[in-house]
Amino acid sequence: MLIGILVGMSKTGVHGVGMIAVPLLAATFGGKASSGLMLPLLIMADVFGVSYYHRHAEWKYLIKLFPWAIVGVLLGTWTGNYIDDQLFRTIMGTIIFASLGIMVWLEKVSKDKIPDYWWFAMILGIAAGFTTMVGNLAGSTMALYLLSMRMPKNEFIGTAAWFFLAVNWFKVPFHIWSWQTITLNSLLLDLTALPMIALGAYLGIKVIKKVSDQNFRWFVMIMTALAAVFMVF
Repeated sequence: MLIGILVGMSKTGVHGVGMIAVPLLAATFGGKASSGLMLPLLIMADVFGVSYYHRHAEWKYLIKLFPWAIVGVLLGTWTGNYIDDQLFRTIMGTIIFASLGIMVWLEKVSKDKIPDYWWFAMILGIAAGFTTMVGNLAGSTMALYLLSMRMPKNEFIGTAAWFFLAVNWFKVPFHIWSWQTITLNSLLLDLTALPMIALGAYLGIKVIKKVSDQNFRWFVMIMTALAAVFMVF
């Protein structure tokens, strides 16, 4: 129930609470198994996010990210066969903390300097694809990219919603046939969380409406830090 609400809220703008849900699920089912259980929950929540924020997506950035995200997913699929749960948690926590450091640094540099370079999209696109495949934890990487592009609140949420809807669907075959972490039983269990995901999505929309663009940026960074703490400890 709690995980469904957190996932729903994360997809309608309350960034970071979804990353808190990941280690909660991993603590119960294990890192790799929980990633397959989490994926259908994320896809259901993605639908709510896209339905509400689809008009705000910035497709010029998505087009740059998608090819590199595919590369990252393929790398994550291969790597996931060779790491245990503890190493998985350590890697994910380290990535989140590193992303957070860069986010804070970007807040201190010139607001007019936007790193809209092909290599920047390549690095973060691969990182997002890798982290979303290995642990459904690409939120911090995408936050780094979208905050770097100085996106307003709604554009940030809408662009992220479309990115994850597309990439999460792309991951499904690898979870079914390569990792075998999605089964009929796991899908039936996921479906029981749908009402809570819908409730979380509604609550997320209400919460974010009350947050200004500038406060939203710092909110994203604080929630990212909390998610990293949950993952490492």
